[in-house]
Amino acid sequence: MSTSALYDAPGPRARARHRLFSALGILVFLGILFLVVRKLQSAGQLQGYMWQPFLVDRAVWRDYLLPGLIGTFKAAAISIVLAGVLGLLLGVGRLSRVAPVRWVSSVVVEFFRSVPVLIMMLASYGIYSRSGVVAPDTAPLAGVVTGLTLYNGSVIAELVRSGVHSLPKGQREAGASIGLSEGQTLRIVLLPQALTAMLPALVGQLVVVLKDTALGYQITYQELLFWSKTLGSAFANPVAAYVVAAVIFIVVNYLLTLLAGRLERRLRSRGGRGAPGAPASAGTPGAGAAGTPAAQPATPSGAGVA
Repeated sequence: MSTSALYDAPGPRARARHRLFSALGILVFLGILFLVVRKLQSAGQLQGYMWQPFLVDRAVWRDYLLPGLIGTFKAAAISIVLAGVLGLLLGVGRLSRVAPVRWVSSVVVEFFRSVPVLIMMLASYGIYSRSGVVAPDTAPLAGVVTGLTLYNGSVIAELVRSGVHSLPKGQREAGASIGLSEGQTLRIVLLPQALTAMLPALVGQLVVVLKDTALGYQITYQELLFWSKTLGSAFANPVAAYVVAAVIFIVVNYLLTLLAGRLERRLRSRGGRGAPGAPASAGTPGAGAAGTPAAQPATPSGAGVA
């Protein structure tokens, strides 16, 4: 099949035009970068002493950056676990044959996917702070976790639903053929395969969760961005503090992206040798492998052929 089936391949003039636009875009970007660097240099934000504390002062890491990282990882870990549970429940609800359950699950998923995460954090933090449901010092963490859980749980629900729908139709029919109910087929046959196939996407969603924890700065949650601002104020080097925080975020998220890619390649290699989701009829009485006649009972020792 041609790779240009969905679009017309660019001709010589179009390719030349694309190269010209790309070159102009790079030049504009470099010009803006030059102006920014020049402005920072004139403001003294790029002087060596601004960056020295990150190299020689252990207190910078002990009292600012490490507590920020711990806060970021704490909120992300709690959120991804709760979002996974919520997403699994909502995803199963969207797959339900019971119409009211399916409708309610769909409304919940679409609503929380549409509302910005920051608004959910602010609303949750306001509710927790005024109602006294949680302790005042944990209200920021609860607000961050609630916002991240609701949004990412809705995204994971869509991953679950699409993962189940991507499976071959024969998987559902195989479950019915051995007497499983619709719910048992979903729980025993379909969901394990869908979750395995979704694993790289779930790890990729963890990158989104980690980045969105920075929004907790708006409700005074003490994560990496919060402590970077405090660090910049304490050492009068806000640009250096934010750049170091950005580098930390980039490194952590890049490692998670590598993990997701490695999981995807491993699952593909396993699938090439025979994926766990491949139809198997070994448990069906009297059935052999697909396309292979069932094995005949062994002839008793000493018995001849009639």
